[in-house]
Amino acid sequence: MHLLDLLAGEDNHLALSTPEQATLTYEQLRANVISLVSQLNSFGLGRGDRIAIVMANGSQMAITFLAAAMCGTAAPLNPKYKQDEFAFYYEDLQAKALITLPGTQEAAIAATTPDMLLINATTNPDGTLRLELHRGHTQPPNFKSDLILPNADDVAIILHTSGTTSRPKRVPIKHRNLIASTRNIISAYNLTAQDTNLCLMPLFHIHGLVGCLLATLASGGTFICPSGFNALEFWQQVDTYRPTWYSAAPTMHQMILARASRNQDIIKAHAFRFIRSSSAPLPPVIIEQMEAVLYAPVVESYSMTEAAHMMTSNPLPPKVRKPGSVGYGFGVEVGIMDDDDNLLSQGSLGEVVVKGANVVDGYENNPQANATAFVNSWFRTGDQGRLDADGYLYLTGRIKELINRGGEKISPLEVDDLLLRHPAVAEALAFAVPHKSLGEEIHAAVVLKGETSEQELKSHCSNFLADFKVPKQIHILEALPRGATGKLQRLNMAKFLKLGE
Repeated sequence: MHLLDLLAGEDNHLALSTPEQATLTYEQLRANVISLVSQLNSFGLGRGDRIAIVMANGSQMAITFLAAAMCGTAAPLNPKYKQDEFAFYYEDLQAKALITLPGTQEAAIAATTPDMLLINATTNPDGTLRLELHRGHTQPPNFKSDLILPNADDVAIILHTSGTTSRPKRVPIKHRNLIASTRNIISAYNLTAQDTNLCLMPLFHIHGLVGCLLATLASGGTFICPSGFNALEFWQQVDTYRPTWYSAAPTMHQMILARASRNQDIIKAHAFRFIRSSSAPLPPVIIEQMEAVLYAPVVESYSMTEAAHMMTSNPLPPKVRKPGSVGYGFGVEVGIMDDDDNLLSQGSLGEVVVKGANVVDGYENNPQANATAFVNSWFRTGDQGRLDADGYLYLTGRIKELINRGGEKISPLEVDDLLLRHPAVAEALAFAVPHKSLGEEIHAAVVLKGETSEQELKSHCSNFLADFKVPKQIHILEALPRGATGKLQRLNMAKFLKLGE
């Protein structure tokens, strides 16, 4: 099996739609992808070749991704990278080609090497794409290429870990991993052809690619893909396209929530079947606020690139949702392991480990990382957590983000959630600062939506937290630093604020 087998929708059912662009049915989409694979084959590209894609979100990006993954290995990259960053990733991936839209991505094009093919994706009047070889070797006139489709063990996508503390690792995700993950997501949320997803996540990231695009197409539903997330346009898009669900990172949920009060008519007219959160922890207080204002169940899931996205999720009603947990495994076994590779009993605190058909076989050409992360058929996630009696997983944070204050371990997520419960706090992030005698001290940064002071916020924390968990200093900022996918940069906060230097 391969990704094309996932495009399960009825021929005439709407598959893709992008604002200000033509729409595609499933029949058009399947035919277009096959046509593009044939074109890529004719350029000399095939199984195993790394094909970089640099495009903004939209139907062109979705179609190009499917075609690149069916021809060789798709390598979608963040369009906002600088030229040096593109050069690093091309070299690291050994990219054979770059696909962009005409007249865009100057930095991406400038970073290509002379032996890389440069391919333009051009939109036809009916919304389908065609590919044009803009630079590179052309095949001789008598060159013939039979259409070659991948098998389940071929690598469909290659992505990099975030690399916030070290060189990013390459994660090769095979067709079978994607198929397993997609089926797990469909099962978790009962996705059908009647569902419409409004995509807010970037399609160079596993959340957008699998949690939104592939899960929608594999369920036969409709995928709405704007050029990017814009909180000012979100509610108008909801009114226009009537999505039944969306999946986003916590930062996006908070921005949507902030504008909900002025869009109550749209909310009441077009209630979501459910709302999904992934990519970073969603504080329980935000879940409570969203459900109260948006009239839809909010389900938090737990995902990683190495698991081809989803590992666990809270289920939909009428099954029990436990805010504060990330639910239980769907098609994935979940365990808790100690430092000596022993599985621990229910209720014990340790490193979260998972295994399942969606989990990759290992990092590419990185035996040292594989020896550490893949143990006895389990993948070590790097997150600390515990399982309750019902098998629901509770995370206490990334192990490397836990704050060790003189031997006392502090979960920054607990402090985040408490600060967010103060009526004047819009965003909060607890983090470690180096300390000469304690090793680490706890600080926090907040963005305000009302009047308060540092001392008042400390007093608020003191009412609910043990003294050693109360932030030594609370920094009031205009904005919190974020990565490319909107993830808060907890590990970099001390450096960002020039603390403990």
